[in-house]
Amino acid sequence: MNKYDEVKPLEGFDWDTFESGAATSKEETQALREKYASTVEKIEPGQIVEGKVVSISKREVVVNVGLKANGVIPYPEFRYNPDLAVGDTVEVIVKEIEDKSGRPSLSHKEAQQIRAWDKINAALENQETVKGYIESRTRGGMLVEIFGLQAFLPGSQIDVKPIRDFDEFVGKTMEFRIVKVNQDFRNVVVSHKALIEEELEAQRAEIISHLEKGQVLEGTVKNITSYGAFIDLGGVDGLVHITDLSWGRIKHPEEVLSLDQKVNVVILDFDEERHRIALGLKQLTPHPWDALDPDLKVGDKIKGTVVVLMDYGAFVEVVPGVEGLIHVSEMSWTQHVRSASDILSVGQEVEAVILSLDREDRKMSLGMKQLQPDPWETIEEKYPVGSRHTAKVHNFTNFGIFVEFPDGIDGLVHISDLSWTQKIKHPSDFTTKGADMEVVVLEIDKENRRLSLGHKQIEEDPWRQYAGSFNVGSIHKGKIVEMLEKGAVVALEGDIQGFATPKHLVKEDGTTAQVGEELDFKVIDFNRDAHRIILSHSRIHEDVKKGASQEERRAADEAIKANNASTQAEKSTLGDLDVLADLREKLAGEENAAK
Repeated sequence: MNKYDEVKPLEGFDWDTFESGAATSKEETQALREKYASTVEKIEPGQIVEGKVVSISKREVVVNVGLKANGVIPYPEFRYNPDLAVGDTVEVIVKEIEDKSGRPSLSHKEAQQIRAWDKINAALENQETVKGYIESRTRGGMLVEIFGLQAFLPGSQIDVKPIRDFDEFVGKTMEFRIVKVNQDFRNVVVSHKALIEEELEAQRAEIISHLEKGQVLEGTVKNITSYGAFIDLGGVDGLVHITDLSWGRIKHPEEVLSLDQKVNVVILDFDEERHRIALGLKQLTPHPWDALDPDLKVGDKIKGTVVVLMDYGAFVEVVPGVEGLIHVSEMSWTQHVRSASDILSVGQEVEAVILSLDREDRKMSLGMKQLQPDPWETIEEKYPVGSRHTAKVHNFTNFGIFVEFPDGIDGLVHISDLSWTQKIKHPSDFTTKGADMEVVVLEIDKENRRLSLGHKQIEEDPWRQYAGSFNVGSIHKGKIVEMLEKGAVVALEGDIQGFATPKHLVKEDGTTAQVGEELDFKVIDFNRDAHRIILSHSRIHEDVKKGASQEERRAADEAIKANNASTQAEKSTLGDLDVLADLREKLAGEENAAK
């Protein structure tokens, strides 16, 4: 018996599997495949799933999502999260189950974009802090990647401090607060400053809760403005107003403080709700009024520097922090000072007399004119009533001219006291500013410091002489110099003017006399006290028509003139009055006969 006759093949031996080199049979392999398939999650392309980070390199991140192979995602898709570590769970979208290399094609960024708006809206609603990657600069700010979407970071929202170089933030990952979302245009605005302010707010609340008025703290000068300086008290800022920097007047806080200077300040007031703190610097030193010379009293002379000028007066600093007011009424005995700047300037050294001193209310009034004797005390001796002087025209008003004497005393020449004969509409028509004028003192009001002056009084009243020349009924040559609504002004001989109403300007031919015409005028009224002559041209030709003899009238006029010239007095004798009465009766009888 051959030894090989007893060799038989194993029952069920799979020669195909044996020849292919496989370790298991087809049935076993199928069983293993079914068992493996039951452990693999069913994932479809386009599905968003969670994966675990297996490894991280500078170029890629390997993520296991439970498929046969791991997926590879470019690292830039995770640059917004520099804290990414192996073992972290991330969301990805499965673009393909297997790509050409047999690996699943995954994307973290696309998955984020799909989820982004839900996350952004939730972060906005819940005021959550999110991380973002600053991609680049843009006009007005920066572009930031948040959840795979681009958001805008305004330049003013990067920090609480002004930013000089925006480029230093490009490529950085920072925390942000979503502050605004436009759903229609898919715009997102973020802020890093908001997070800083929240942190500072918490610090401020903590610091302010321990503050007390009068407490002295050390701080650092953070910012200087025209109205004061902001002091950093270690997480919270306070303001020292310019008026609380120094007891004396300063123009700008930089005169006292400089940036980054360490300084002690006292808390004057604070508002916990608004987180505002009012600080003081000058309050740490004694008030200058408390150190003022105790022997200083009313009537003493004192020197100082003009620090402020107002219309009503000048503030003079007599010692640093102590000021007195010189009112404009106390600057000169004679000048009418409208504004302190008319005679003083800031920085000018002045001497004054203390008029009042109130140490309790810290007020002092000063006077400059008190350094000189009051000229009004001897006004009656220097400018007695009736005395004549030469003054300079200082100013005009509608009612007169103010003139000034060499010692500064001024007085008023009323418009009615400028001329005996001229009708002056405005004083500026009579003279000019700066011109010399002869005046006579008419009245002195010492109590109210007023001088009434006259110019026409330097000559005798010519109207006393005119009484004889311009008596009623006399006829004179006159020239119409001005037409008014109620009549005409007529210039007569001797620099005197009369007035004729419109009905007395009618000429014999029926026309009305005009400006510039020279005509005969008859005096129908003469008032020496009122300095008034009423004239009529019409009365002359009317008298002729009535039959009156002009020769007789001229004879009567000549007789009257001769009478006035012979007497040279205001009163006529009884005989003269009889002659005039007979003459007037004769003329009146002739007029009645003519009628």
